[in-house]
Amino acid sequence: MTKARKEPTGAGAILALTILGGTIVGGLMGQPSAGLLAGTALGIVIALLLWLRDWRK
Repeated sequence: MTKARKEPTGAGAILALTILGGTIVGGLMGQPSAGLLAGTALGIVIALLLWLRDWRK
């Protein structure tokens, strides 16, 4: 029998939401570009953590 493989967790929505959230929060603080970069960095970190979790299984 073949081993059942679990479907990987998608992180696209999380990445998009952190980018948008960072831009909004940065805009409220007067620094939308910095918020965009911070949101992108946070989203990449979360996506990498999800990928590592799926990779170990």
